[in-house]
Amino acid sequence: MILTFLGDHVYGRGVCVSSGSFIEAFARVGISEEATRSTLTRMVRRGLLRRQRSGRRMYFGLTPTSAEVLKNGERRIWHSGVVNDADEDRWTLIGFSLPESWQRQRHELRSRLIWAGFGPLRNGLWIAPGEVDAAGVIDDLGANVRVFSAEPRSPTDMQALVADAYDLAGLGARYRDFLRRWDQADPAPDAPDDLARSLTLLTDWLEIIRTDPRLPLRHLPHDWPAEKAQRVCHTLHERFRPEAARVVAGLLDTVPDETWAER
Repeated sequence: MILTFLGDHVYGRGVCVSSGSFIEAFARVGISEEATRSTLTRMVRRGLLRRQRSGRRMYFGLTPTSAEVLKNGERRIWHSGVVNDADEDRWTLIGFSLPESWQRQRHELRSRLIWAGFGPLRNGLWIAPGEVDAAGVIDDLGANVRVFSAEPRSPTDMQALVADAYDLAGLGARYRDFLRRWDQADPAPDAPDDLARSLTLLTDWLEIIRTDPRLPLRHLPHDWPAEKAQRVCHTLHERFRPEAARVVAGLLDTVPDETWAER
């Protein structure tokens, strides 16, 4: 949710935000001051935020890592979308081999593969739709990895292959749960304002699309709910935007980011 807030209200502005602003914003969605401070600290340790003091107050700014994460998130939410209707049926294959003793590297590689849209065909062989730049996935892991670009050929049943490699039932259920919660006249009626609704809406949406590999529409069930869910998300975000912006303007305490000119 912190990344949602930063992406919607801070990214691209060249400012650092006070801890008090985060605390006030997230109190609207039931997150305690202690939990907010703890999360900010963890994000600093992970290189996703940097501290900047101004007087007696502590402010938090983006790092190159978090800026890249937010840039990617912006592209996924507002530009590339969840529907892959590309004419070409091209795929990226990754084959890898890791010693059994490399449990940490194995877990890290699998996590990166899933984030990049890959699904397992079999042990050590994963597939992703489109042309995926695998360099960022495999860098620094020391794995024996081979990468190929491929097209399906007869008699390959791509619908069956996709169903085996990806959890379509689970992903479809997450989209339908999103629609049940948000596709109604008065969504999130207990929220105190549209900032809270907007934060919750986009956080719910990001949790889904970060696990959606954007599989070709031709290989998905005919009633695939992603496109409808995306329309609902975009429509509600525009509906919530004016009041959310007014609330943020009233609570946001910022100072110029000292590192902004360096980026």
